[in-house]
Amino acid sequence: MPLKIDVLLDYALDAPTDCLVQINAAALPDQAIRNETLNAHGAEARINPAEDEIGLRLWFHEAEALTLQYTTEVRIDREVRDIGALSMDSPADLPRDVVKYLLPSRFCPSDKFMTYLSTAFPGLTGGALAIELEEFVRRNFTYVPGASGPETSALETFVTRQGVCRDFAHMLVTLARAGTIPARVASVYGLGVVPQDFHLVAELWLDGAWHIMDPSGMCGPRDVARICVGRDATDVAFLTSYGRATLMRQNVMVTEV
Repeated sequence: MPLKIDVLLDYALDAPTDCLVQINAAALPDQAIRNETLNAHGAEARINPAEDEIGLRLWFHEAEALTLQYTTEVRIDREVRDIGALSMDSPADLPRDVVKYLLPSRFCPSDKFMTYLSTAFPGLTGGALAIELEEFVRRNFTYVPGASGPETSALETFVTRQGVCRDFAHMLVTLARAGTIPARVASVYGLGVVPQDFHLVAELWLDGAWHIMDPSGMCGPRDVARICVGRDATDVAFLTSYGRATLMRQNVMVTEV
């Protein structure tokens, strides 16, 4: 599945400001990057690897404005396995860099859901549990733009039963961790996302590998290009500014080539 990605970000800055940007599609074995360009309109970036060496962190220091135009083509060649048939690794057997995704994080307080998991999904483990959790979120939560904000946690989403892709991903990640399945979020470009924007999905660790799941139901695993991954939205925001930044224009387009 070849995807064409076009992004425009335009911010006004009140003063000299450091900005962390994560918008480059990640070069990975299951997604090949072609014809990639980033026009920063004269701004210079310091480039570092992102979390888990997936994707890039671009640091800009600008005084008045930051305007970025990013284009690329991504060819997706991703094996998709039957998640329901996958086994769950024992926590003690997890790779060192996976253990952190079993722990609670700022927006995914999984420790507060352990009792709920044991009573609501008794006897389920591994891939069978993962499928049930994704279906639970998809059936019981409503996609409502504006119903949540940047400080909304999975605990609040569980109460209100509404939100956007960020909240759906946080909810699935939180429930999975409570069920002893390592889980992380992935910022992605997704084909078919309505309205078109940066998209957040979940990745669950089963049978020794990460598997993409989108509880919002907008995208399949072959329809997304990863940008970066992390514990929750804190790690994967497309722009984090250390000073006041006012969004003037934003456009994200993902089309099939």
